Amino acid sequence: MKQSDVELLAKDLNHQGGIYCPSPKADMKIWNSHPKVYLDVAHSGEAKCPYCGTVYKLKAGEHFSGH
Repeated sequence: MKQSDVELLAKDLNHQGGIYCPSPKADMKIWNSHPKVYLDVAHSGEAKCPYCGTVYKLKAGEHFSGH
């Protein structure tokens, strides 16, 4: 896994199946980063931030089931 890849558990996603970047999960300091952007991870299992290139992906075997 590259340094810019972040493995997520289903419980790390919000109720819509996404996460925001910058994220503490990626060990980013929000005050020293790009604007906050919503990434839909549940739809395809991964999403790439258009600002920093960090890829957020569900860990193998994890499944998101929204309510």
